[in-house]
Amino acid sequence: MSLTLDEARARAAMLSEVSYDLLLDVTSPDAFRSRVAVRFRTNGGDTFIELHQAESVDVTLDGATVVPAYDGHRIPLDGLAPGVHEVVVDARLRYVTDGEGLHTFTDPVDGERYVGGYLGLDITQRLFACFDQLDLKGPITLNVIADPTWTVLSNGLSTVADGGRFGFATTRPIACDLFAVVAGPYHSVRWEHQGLPMGWHARRSLAAELERDAAELRRVTEVCFDHYAKIFSEPFPFDSYDQVFVPELNWGAMECPGCVTFNEFMLPRERVTDDDRRRRAMVIAHEMSHMWFGDLVSPVWWEDAWLNESFADYMGFEVAETVAGYAGTRVSFEAAYKPGAFLADRRRSTHPVAPAAEDVPDVDTGTTIFDAISYGKGNAVVRQLVTWLGTADFLAGVNTHLTRHRFANATLEDLLSALDAASPRDVRGWAEVWLRQSGHDTIRVSRSGDVPVLTRDGVRPHRFTVAAYSPSLEPVGSRLVDLADEPLELPEWAGLVVVPNAHGETFARIELDPFSYDSVARSLADLPDPLVRAVLWAMVLDQVPPVSHLDLLARQLPRESSPTLVSAALDRTLNNLVRRVLPPADVPAALEVVAAACALDGEADEQRAVALARGLARTTSDTVLLRRWLDTDATDQGLALDPELRWAVVHRLAELGGVEAPEIEAERLRDGTAAGDLGAVTALAARPTVEAKSAAWAAMTEDPDVSVRRFRALAAGLWSLSQRELVAPYVAAYVAVTPSLARRGSAFAAEVGRAFPALPLTDEELELVRDALRGDVPAVLRRYWEDELDDRTAGAVSF
Repeated sequence: MSLTLDEARARAAMLSEVSYDLLLDVTSPDAFRSRVAVRFRTNGGDTFIELHQAESVDVTLDGATVVPAYDGHRIPLDGLAPGVHEVVVDARLRYVTDGEGLHTFTDPVDGERYVGGYLGLDITQRLFACFDQLDLKGPITLNVIADPTWTVLSNGLSTVADGGRFGFATTRPIACDLFAVVAGPYHSVRWEHQGLPMGWHARRSLAAELERDAAELRRVTEVCFDHYAKIFSEPFPFDSYDQVFVPELNWGAMECPGCVTFNEFMLPRERVTDDDRRRRAMVIAHEMSHMWFGDLVSPVWWEDAWLNESFADYMGFEVAETVAGYAGTRVSFEAAYKPGAFLADRRRSTHPVAPAAEDVPDVDTGTTIFDAISYGKGNAVVRQLVTWLGTADFLAGVNTHLTRHRFANATLEDLLSALDAASPRDVRGWAEVWLRQSGHDTIRVSRSGDVPVLTRDGVRPHRFTVAAYSPSLEPVGSRLVDLADEPLELPEWAGLVVVPNAHGETFARIELDPFSYDSVARSLADLPDPLVRAVLWAMVLDQVPPVSHLDLLARQLPRESSPTLVSAALDRTLNNLVRRVLPPADVPAALEVVAAACALDGEADEQRAVALARGLARTTSDTVLLRRWLDTDATDQGLALDPELRWAVVHRLAELGGVEAPEIEAERLRDGTAAGDLGAVTALAARPTVEAKSAAWAAMTEDPDVSVRRFRALAAGLWSLSQRELVAPYVAAYVAVTPSLARRGSAFAAEVGRAFPALPLTDEELELVRDALRGDVPAVLRRYWEDELDDRTAGAVSF
């Protein structure tokens, strides 16, 4: 039962002064106790409090026992007199394995148990009874009863840990979806910075990895903290700052005040690449910026989720690049994130960066707009706003906004008021075309004789860098320009190659003139600036037909020096072109082209060798080569196989029939970790036999408690680009069965959507999906299916 906008507005108008006093008892491995005293002031009348699927519930209202008409989702609170009330809900709930509630995980390395509430949109009610909406913020006081040897972390500073009872200081008013609790035998690295207690934590079996990276993690944390302390006038809003690598988080990280949770893939085993470090630094900066934008000041309703995510995503990439010292972070955004935003903006599901509240009528709809528009496009739009306004005016407006609404809620209109007062520019006019309208402009290069001319198809003002190059792509010059209705001539660069938006400051499609395009297509890898190459790789791969796409990859990838761009080009080719666009009969030849482009040939740069080896392991049909890598635990060039690469080799060998179940089990035991267990699940499902596919499908669909990560691992093995005929029967089965699976919860529904058959589909198979969408398909799954249909049509993928 999804909370509606109308219900949220009515409840917010009725209630105020909400606070929570929460006790969690997690000592039992079977279920947990959740007892909460909720205090609030009301104008009087009827309302309700949410609690999802409790096994038992006892309720008192103002000290008197009541027997609520509990329906598994809501507890009615009817006939309340005006004034202050206290409702106490004492419940018993089951742990979950899908991350939506109090998640439980047992580490296969040492058998240790971990639990955690990694909350978010519409999830807090699965942990304790609450008014589960953004604009009823309140302080939370927490006590936890747990194994006395455990570490327990939450939003407030720990105040007591005595005989298995862990207490925490009452938080400042926060939205209840930002509550976090993490418990288990964690390994910790603690210190103080600027008088604030800080810590990094990871499972005990990951202690070596945490210690390996502890100095870097501490440095990035402190550098980001000091930067935000400098640019934000509001001080850090909370009393501690813990960052925790938690098992089986459903997203990359979560910005819970004072207790940020991170997906464990950001703490890699063995090899840590430069891209790993950039991404992790970006996420650290992203989540820390949320302490101000999202936590200190929160949206009123989910239409303004972009105010959290677009701002934080911009800050994450910007601060990692310019402050934390991770050069190339913007390259990764342009190459790996921004193209997905353009694709999303061409789908039927596109929406304005800032939709109207009425366009998000309920929480279910809200779950569908945490997407590439809110993140990738929103990030790019915020960067354009900063470029257009100037950093000083932008930060002046932001700081006014943060101070004016501290520990409260605010809307886009509130932010625009603050920015408008800080700048002489027409901020509201800018917002109307950039934030309130979907779609994007096109910036074209044409020629008047030899003189390059820039024009804009669209309605938005743009400020960006334009760069000029010789026909052999040697740099000649660059400058910042403004482009709106009037064409912009560049006579000083007559006869030269011209690249608009060369540094990615704006969000617009680029179309080069034939002279510039031919030079780029011929010598793209020769451009000296990787940021410009990132912009152009994305442009070219977006516009060329399939045959030219593969030809470009074959010619340019072996010469591309940036591992980031190598990985991005490979992902774009395999996930978009090969999976969604090519006819099934063309897939084997395309995989051979990609594999040939990934040939290592004595590659000396380890970072680039890793990117190429991962691409080769995904695409080669040379079982002799893969077997040799597996037997020697290294590539022919001596590159050691880290666990991720080794499992990629096992997966591909399994697809090709080169490894059987006993050897996969031996690999699982050799690895001995949770990641190894999942690697084995994928490899077993990938084997080219009817029995393997049947077993994988049964494991995905018949176990009601299958975890999100196990479901994902099974799907990764089930759908093989090399096994089109073998897996074809499961396309119809997927369409028929998964809508019922998706009703388990939004996180699992999203995983079901991501498990859409990862191979080219026939017209008849696509029609099965269209027919199903005419029926009752849950909102989250519907969004994934509609996006897949759009991405598989010539109109959505512009080749």
